[in-house]
Amino acid sequence: MITKLESTSSPIRPWAALWSLVLGFFMILVDTTIVSVANPSIMQGLDTTMVATLWATSAYLLAYAVPLLITGRLGDRFGPRRMYLLGLSIFTLSSLACGLSGSIELLILARVMQGLGASLMTPQTMAVITRIFAPRERGSAMAVWGVTAGVATLVGPILGGFLLDAWGWEWIFFINVPVGVLAFVLAMRFVPKLPTSAHRFDWLGVILSAAGMFLVVFGIQEGQSYDWGVIWGPISVWGMIITGVVILVLFVVWQRVQRGEPLIPLQIFRDRNFSVGSAVIVTVGFSVTGMSLPLMFYLQLVRGQTPTQSALMMVPMAVLSIALARPVGLLIDRRDPRRIPIIGLLIVAAGLVGYVLLAKPDTPIWMLLIPSAILGVGNAFMWGPMASLTTFSLDPELAGAGSGVYNTSRQVGAVLGSAAMAMLMDSRITALLGEQAAASAGHAAGGGVAALPEPLREGFATAMMQSIMMPMSVILIGAFIAIWFAPRPARTGEIKLPNTVSVD
Repeated sequence: MITKLESTSSPIRPWAALWSLVLGFFMILVDTTIVSVANPSIMQGLDTTMVATLWATSAYLLAYAVPLLITGRLGDRFGPRRMYLLGLSIFTLSSLACGLSGSIELLILARVMQGLGASLMTPQTMAVITRIFAPRERGSAMAVWGVTAGVATLVGPILGGFLLDAWGWEWIFFINVPVGVLAFVLAMRFVPKLPTSAHRFDWLGVILSAAGMFLVVFGIQEGQSYDWGVIWGPISVWGMIITGVVILVLFVVWQRVQRGEPLIPLQIFRDRNFSVGSAVIVTVGFSVTGMSLPLMFYLQLVRGQTPTQSALMMVPMAVLSIALARPVGLLIDRRDPRRIPIIGLLIVAAGLVGYVLLAKPDTPIWMLLIPSAILGVGNAFMWGPMASLTTFSLDPELAGAGSGVYNTSRQVGAVLGSAAMAMLMDSRITALLGEQAAASAGHAAGGGVAALPEPLREGFATAMMQSIMMPMSVILIGAFIAIWFAPRPARTGEIKLPNTVSVD
């Protein structure tokens, strides 16, 4: 579809704009999981510990999640195109810095900058879709956006495996540089400028939301490292978490009582589907991020697979997710899609059950492709319909705020999933192998050996599969919440594009 605007001869090409945005969106989401397959190699290459290595993922997710409420609104204020290009530039440069890092500390710092760039980019993708697509095409567009989010988390380990075996862990970051440059050129060419808000910016809301999110997420993420006790001086883990919750409550109160333009207009939560979808996406982010860590450690340290071999076990997931994207998108546009995400969530849970039952030291390796395929089907039916239902009724003026909340919910779930999985993996390994054997397993992982010693494999495999039961349980909670999706409103009319849009 090409849309002609009244005041300019430049046409808007929604699908060209979408694919331009999807390239950058795909790249930043790949980086949420690509490090999982590289963890053992990074541990060996930088001579560090498992906990420090997992921080390379956690720091990225933390820096990605905390500013999302703010960056979504920045798109409304300064334009989604401008914020997207700024974020893409930061992300691409910090990817280069990640690959050049000579220590785990420098890598973590560069990953923080990557997360900030990703946080600037992500809300703008959904906001642009909401504002430039006609209602009759928005379901298909959101299906593309949603399946991109799902497939990216699956492609990360696959791509990471190939790059690790071919050139080393640094190249999981270097590959972003040419992709980022291409994405920048395409966005400059096809993504339109959209009208911006002239209202004042809610700086108090910015401070409260950023401080509250950081304290809560950091406290949960680092709780295990400090045994849920004192961090420094009078500062404790629980003190940080409780303080963060109090600040977030104050943020919500401020959003309600202030007379200017709030950072998050609370009226978006009057939309039942937006509220339900934002809750469900927390469980999805938690589960998808959490499940990849134990699975990759099992495949490499119990089954002795190389990074590439272990990543190839994810191919059925990626292939089926991509193959089913178009049919599911058409289904979203033509029928009431409110039950589709429930089906997808339940199928994902079934795939995780398959891993729990099959992932043993002596299971024929080909059988592990079965739950991978099941997860691929579930992802196709989960991501797109959820995004479409959640954002369908958003007012275009609230597109940035709504996108910020939705993506914040997903990323908070991802941070919590990563932190909770790190804690659970550590506790299950210690419980099943004992302190000394657990330390030996960690040393073997850090040394990059082909597989654990034979006596440790059974217990380590059991620990990893018991850990996968956590994301399985959380995704079932998401399926239960999704029951409350309401029928999508009937479409009426065409999209009303403002006459100030341009593609300059």
